[in-house]
Parts: sequence; C-alpha cells; structure tokens
Amino acid sequence: MIGWLAAVLVATSVLGAPTAARPTPQPLAGRVVVLDPGHQLGNHGYPRQIARLVPAGGFRKPCNTTGTSTNGGYPEASLTWDVALRVRERLQRLGAVVRLTRHSNRQDRWGPCVDVRGLAGNTVDGGGSADLKISIHADGSHARGAHGFHVIMPADRRPWTHDIWRSSRRLALVTRAALVERGLARATYVAGGDGLDVRRDLGTLNLSDVPTVMVELGNMRSPVDAARMTRPEGRERYARGLAGAVRDFLERG
Repeated sequence: MIGWLAAVLVATSVLGAPTAARPTPQPLAGRVVVLDPGHQLGNHGYPRQIARLVPAGGFRKPCNTTGTSTNGGYPEASLTWDVALRVRERLQRLGAVVRLTRHSNRQDRWGPCVDVRGLAGNTVDGGGSADLKISIHADGSHARGAHGFHVIMPADRRPWTHDIWRSSRRLALVTRAALVERGLARATYVAGGDGLDVRRDLGTLNLSDVPTVMVELGNMRSPVDAARMTRPEGRERYARGLAGAVRDFLERG
C-alpha cells in the first residue's frame, strides 16, 4: 500500500497537476471598431451650433441635424444610442475595442459634427487606425408604405474615398446580409430595392480612411418599423445583426 502511494506521488511530481482548461480565444481580440450613433438628443436646442458649416469632403455641410422620430415621438438619437450600446456590448464580449463617436444621449448636449464623426477611427490611441466604422441611423420618409432598412456606402471619389470604397462596399454587402438573416426587410423606397445605396454627399463617409457604411435601420414613420424600434427586443434584433456583420467582415478578412 505504501509502495503504491509512493509511486503515485512520484508520478504526480513528474507529470505535474492536471492541466486547467485553456480559455477560448476571443475572435475579435485586437480589433478596433468605431460605432457612430447618429445625432444627439439635444441637437434641437442648439440650432446655431448644428447649422455651422463644416468640411464634408471637398465641400461644406451643416454640422448636424436634429434627426427624425416615430409618429409617437421616439427620437432617432435615442434609437441609435441604444442600438450602439447593445452592439458595443456584443463586440466587447468578442474581444473588440469599441469606440463611440458620442458618449451621451442628453437634452443638454449637441453634436459632434459630421466632420468629427467622419474622421473618427482614422487614428486611434497607440497608433494605427480602426478596422471599420458603422454609422447608425434611421430614416423619416413619409412615402406611402415606406419601410425597411438600407445600407449606404461611399462612392469612389478621388482623393476622398478612393482608398476605401471597395472595402466599404464589401462591408455594405456583409451588413445587408446580416440584417436580412435577422429577418429584417430591405427598404421599399430606395432606388433599386436591394437595400443598398451609394452617396457622395455624406461627410461621415467621405472623411473616413477606414472601411465605413451608414445604416438606416428602417423608416421611423412606418408603423411596422416603429413598433420594432420602440421595443427593447426590436433594438436587440438590430444589434445582433450589426454585431454579426462586424464579426463576419473582420473574420473573413
């Protein structure tokens, strides 16, 4: 008996204690993502500030707008803020570093301007740049029956977006696919009906040096879209789609 115990002790000292399970690697560790929640809740209270013209990629545009709302008064700024926080939480669990272009949703705040949003992510703390940027918005079309999401990508504009328009198009396609996978309908009121749009006039896209898209999550004037946007489970559905798009884009390289 004593001999058996001694043998066990010798084997343990040689082989060591049982190896602890290794933690699962985080798939987005080391990646930096910028989320741009559109507008700010207090923009309406600062008309002079948001009307100031700022650079937008070869021309100038007003700093910002008030954004839209549902017919019941739920603001676009509150929708985009809530969705952005939900996306951030999901991406952080995957190991990503997430930067927001604004840090509150308050009536006593305004901005930031579209040029600041556009430049966000071009450089990050510690050097380098973000891996991508998604600007989160919602539309306010009064067209009859208008509903559904669409993804806006930058045009090929030298010298502004020529270096990122191809990668931004790929991000747009991945984002559209991820939202469709969540059962969300493509916009019925955007030309082409494929859920994609190309814009040359958006400073948020024009000033970016990293792959970027702007997502109009839906039409806030649509009763169908508004019902989803005003419910936590609906906003979580949008967040799952956007977080999935980020992961797909980064993992596929």
